[in-house]
Amino acid sequence: MLPEPSAALRLAVDTQALQANWTVLDRLSGGARAGAAVKANGYGLGAVMVADALQAAGCGAFFVAHWCEVGELLGHVPADAISVLHGPLTGADAAYARATGARPVINSLAQARRWLAAGGGRCDLMVDTGINRLGVPMADLGDAAIAALDIDILLSHLASADEDVPLNAVQLGRWNAARGQVRHARASLASSAGIVLGPEYHGDLTRPGLSLYGGVPRPELAGAIRQVARPQAAIMQARQVQAGDGIGYNQIFVAERAMRIGTIALGYADGYLRCWSGTGGVIADGQRLPVLGRVSMDMTVIDLSAAPDLREGDWVEIEYALPEAAARSGLSQYELLTVLGRRFGRWTG
Repeated sequence: MLPEPSAALRLAVDTQALQANWTVLDRLSGGARAGAAVKANGYGLGAVMVADALQAAGCGAFFVAHWCEVGELLGHVPADAISVLHGPLTGADAAYARATGARPVINSLAQARRWLAAGGGRCDLMVDTGINRLGVPMADLGDAAIAALDIDILLSHLASADEDVPLNAVQLGRWNAARGQVRHARASLASSAGIVLGPEYHGDLTRPGLSLYGGVPRPELAGAIRQVARPQAAIMQARQVQAGDGIGYNQIFVAERAMRIGTIALGYADGYLRCWSGTGGVIADGQRLPVLGRVSMDMTVIDLSAAPDLREGDWVEIEYALPEAAARSGLSQYELLTVLGRRFGRWTG
């Protein structure tokens, strides 16, 4: 079989920046160690690549959401370093956990009983302290099924750690109460934003996600977190248009003068959504080249006026520093990462 031609899209993942971000977050975690959320394919960057880099930096705890995310990590990180946040939804999930050694995060009395019925073993426990999303309610912590669990990490999750709101302290108090009520080896509350709320939020283990990958959820992290993901696209065509020519669907951009434009191999099917129409841009040779007209499924048009030497086959870098890109697009920093599609060739750069 012939090898596939290289993609006209690539996602450069700066693993040194990723490792540096983990080191910063680990240091800010004080007496706790930083783990890593690598769910959603390592926030879209490639779970195996991310896990390999973070383990080399010293990370020893990895969190995924679904059981289907475990398999590719096995052989890269120890199975007992993987926690599955959604827990055992079925008996098959419990059997898979026991066979692989990955730890289920128990989120309900039903999951606790299911895990025990399957033979039990080491697990984690998520306590709902106020996000009202997933986790064992505080009122259920005295149940015999919870007492029977062999709990490694007692977790909870902050609803508004990126804001200075009273709920943070309320959840902290409930988490501390749960720590006093339930037997466990380690306790974890803070993700990226929670780390900078203070040492009382750290416990034994923090669980950064977004900031590992270049996100800045709180101003205290600005300047400390490096950009990790740099999407790039090839120019498929460069051409001249005249004053009065419209560009793209519905002609929402009309040239006011003769100008040189380029069409790049990037569109909303790749996660470059229509919110970038007329607002996005790319970088080439230090110049910002604006997006012209409407982003379409597989193509986006850019203004080449400031880069007269760019030709078909040349590469441009998409503006994608997460805090600035979120402000410009209206998307969250999380969405910007996780929407990036599978047509990107992912590589370390």
